[in-house]
Amino acid sequence: MNPPAQSPAAAAPAPTTRPLRGQLGTYLGLAAVLIGMVVLFSSLSEYFFTAETFITIANEVPALTVMAVGMTFVLIIAGIDLSVGSVLALSAAVTAAAILQWKLAVPAAAALGLATGLLCGAVTGAVSVAWRLPSFIVSLGMLEAVRGGAYLVTDSRTQYVGDAIAGLAAPWIGGVSSAFVVAVAIVIVGHLVLTRTVFGRHVVGIGTNEEAMRLAGIDPRPIRIAVFAVTGLLAGLGGLMQSARLEAADPNAGAGIELQVIAAVVIGGTSLMGGRGSVINTFFGVLIIAVLEAGLAQVGASEPAKRIITGAVIVAAVIIDTVRQRRAGAA
Repeated sequence: MNPPAQSPAAAAPAPTTRPLRGQLGTYLGLAAVLIGMVVLFSSLSEYFFTAETFITIANEVPALTVMAVGMTFVLIIAGIDLSVGSVLALSAAVTAAAILQWKLAVPAAAALGLATGLLCGAVTGAVSVAWRLPSFIVSLGMLEAVRGGAYLVTDSRTQYVGDAIAGLAAPWIGGVSSAFVVAVAIVIVGHLVLTRTVFGRHVVGIGTNEEAMRLAGIDPRPIRIAVFAVTGLLAGLGGLMQSARLEAADPNAGAGIELQVIAAVVIGGTSLMGGRGSVINTFFGVLIIAVLEAGLAQVGASEPAKRIITGAVIVAAVIIDTVRQRRAGAA
């Protein structure tokens, strides 16, 4: 008599010590890069290694962090979402309009902004899945459409909300904003979802071999839509965080931030081909980008030089990760 069939989540083998050692090695490697950058910029600028610098960095990265968490899941399923910067702007614009024009209470306005981000992400995922279109093309179209929506909602003008939602950016512990604490909590939750839940295993499975998931009786379509929807939701949260810090909703906000988000995820070692990624490593990637930008600004690097150096770091990170994976595969 044949034993009963198991679901892929139940039948998945337990992690071995070798992958765990590999993860630890990646954590240590990224931490070493981060520490090395801090040491380098501290030697180049006497003002870098100060509490003010690190507090400033911590208060500037929450929006990038939460968006990078969502993008990690998108890249793991072998997708990409170029619309997150525009979704950030539209969510912030809707929140500001709800407060200033529609006279909604702040919690209701914030919820409406988050729902806007969730809807945008769900539409991107649903269109991509329903018509089997590359998410690159769909999200590129959404990037333009949603940005246009942000201009319409704000009448192409910056909306100043004052201190209505400033509590999210208010200093909490040692000058660090509550937004940073929320961002770290989302990193932890994202890591646990990816590594400790059936949903997380399905996400990795889809990125590794989507056809095998179908043959195992798991429909990847709702999972794909859910991943894009959550990414939109986190982009909406990023919009709230940025508006709280600036006390305004700018229709041009987030322009180009999708490249920073993808860069942080790639620096953290998530594969652009899908099937492999880590939320913790992504957070290291965010910190590396933030420290690099702050350090270059303090040493007086010009804007062209900062772009060249940042681009070189991203390419180097991809090359190093590719070489490491090839060696691991050959071992």
